[in-house]
Amino acid sequence: MLLASAVVVWEWLNEHGRWRPYSPAVSHHIEAVVRAGPRAGGSVVLGQVDSRLAPYIIDLQSMNQFRQDTGTLRPVRRNYYDPSSAPGKGVVWEWENDNGSWTPYDMEVGITIQQAYEKQHPWIDLTSIGFSYVIDFSTMGQINRQTQRQRRVRRRLDLIYPMVTGTLPKTQSWPASPGSAASPPAPPCSCPQCVLVMSVKAAVVNGSAGPLQPPATRKNVPPSGVVKLPPPPGPGAKPLDGTSTIRGPVKTAPSQTIRRQASSTPVGATAGSPASPPGASSKTGRVALATLNRTNLQRLAIAQSRVLIASGVPTVPVKNLNGSSPVNPALAGITGILMSAAGLPVCLTRPPKLVLHPPPVSKSEIKSIPGVSNTSRKTTKKQARKGKTPEEVLKKYLQKVRHPPEEDCTICMERLTAPSGYKGPQPTVKPDLVGKLSRCGHIYHIYCLVAMYNNGNKDGSLQCPTCKTIYGVKTGTQPPGKMEYHLIPHSLPGHPDCKTIRIIYSIPPGIQGPEHPNPGKSFSARGFPRHCYLPDSEKGRKVLKLLLVAWDRRLIFAIGTSSTTGESDTVIWNEVHHKTEFGSNLTGHGYPDANYLDNVLAELAAQGISEDSTAQEKD
Repeated sequence: MLLASAVVVWEWLNEHGRWRPYSPAVSHHIEAVVRAGPRAGGSVVLGQVDSRLAPYIIDLQSMNQFRQDTGTLRPVRRNYYDPSSAPGKGVVWEWENDNGSWTPYDMEVGITIQQAYEKQHPWIDLTSIGFSYVIDFSTMGQINRQTQRQRRVRRRLDLIYPMVTGTLPKTQSWPASPGSAASPPAPPCSCPQCVLVMSVKAAVVNGSAGPLQPPATRKNVPPSGVVKLPPPPGPGAKPLDGTSTIRGPVKTAPSQTIRRQASSTPVGATAGSPASPPGASSKTGRVALATLNRTNLQRLAIAQSRVLIASGVPTVPVKNLNGSSPVNPALAGITGILMSAAGLPVCLTRPPKLVLHPPPVSKSEIKSIPGVSNTSRKTTKKQARKGKTPEEVLKKYLQKVRHPPEEDCTICMERLTAPSGYKGPQPTVKPDLVGKLSRCGHIYHIYCLVAMYNNGNKDGSLQCPTCKTIYGVKTGTQPPGKMEYHLIPHSLPGHPDCKTIRIIYSIPPGIQGPEHPNPGKSFSARGFPRHCYLPDSEKGRKVLKLLLVAWDRRLIFAIGTSSTTGESDTVIWNEVHHKTEFGSNLTGHGYPDANYLDNVLAELAAQGISEDSTAQEKD
């Protein structure tokens, strides 16, 4: 067992598969609840430490972040980093958005930048960790290698993330389980890429090409050296190519133990495995990997791939280190040899390509959609009915309760038999009146419901805060824009027998209105026009018709904070998922996806939009 210290960073998974860190203050708050144990209730209310996160709660049992107003769930994790790295010193690296606000880098990126900064390198190329950017410390700028666009970056000091100290097995990588460090590790992931990475690690640690055992069963592994990555090149040096050199056994420095996710860079995790210890017993016929040069490794990799392909073995793509060229031959050769020894049918291939858009389509090939009128429509802003007070609006949805039950009002958390605990602007109704919603039957203080209505869109609709049942017609706060829709003569993966419905959303930047988070302030609109795709099937056309209703009700987009970039006051998706990849599904936003149409119908139903809604719109 090894006594180790680490800083804890709590992170959440965005829709693009990247782990985004919570702020140090939020991480301290979550960690305090974790350390309090079961008496804390097992959930963390993020709004208690950051008012911008008021809708969010973390359930520690399932390790999910729950958004109360939409029901959205996102995984969270408790990640560990070296105390001498950026989060252990309170250092935050950020880049400047187009509107002048600052967004922190992912923790892995920030740590890499800080390491180069501390070593007084003039610049750092982030290509080796999957980002096509160069950070120039002399100008404090970020340069896009492809477009040459420059942005400002900055280094600022914040709180230090919380520190933990505990005992960790020598074979266990951080993070340990959220409980004590001595708790048994969780079962290893069984996805092909993680099997590949863990098998390679186990083979290299054992120094043998024999049958591999799961990493969790290994005991008493002797200390070994580590693979050291070369420092960033100087101005005249050769750029990094994502490879690393295996060196002899060295003492493991704290900065070399920073954990990386196996599933995000499997080949890189192979390169980062411990080297075999000196004096390990060698067997006749065992391949001495350290003695093979790059050419021989490349030949072995090619030969292995040809044999596996010829035998009909399914291929498992391995993420590319460089982002554009084939998997590095040296790493491919090492991995291929070890996987062959393990008897695992894995063949290294080129990474699949992202296909966002269809082949070019001429104007004459674009057709209108049968059964759907027109080919475009603009946003129409619907106002609440004039002359109706909140009390008059809610009256038609409520039944008065003369003898309230001995229960809590889930809005103010006071007993229904006591007056409302709401402390904001005073509604005109009495605070002790209680009402029951007519359809779902949930009971609240009428005082609380009026306050909730006043804080919403005031469009004549009400949504039950417990079960999300919608009363009336729910509308949103989508800014003005245009929605186009038509047929193109190409098929989506998984839908070979039909054409494709293409939807194009266009929303310009503008000024926020009274219904938006910051009235009078400008908002940005990134990534427009946005192209989305549906199969031209019966169900696909049904989804389109309901999306048109959602557009008219201003429910497709909203103005808020981007979960991808962290930019505030920008146009964001509003919980109705769209497919933006035409010919691939690398980000989860493409095809094939057998359940997508059913899922989006359920999301629209949660917004109060169903087949009955199309008839209401005609009326």
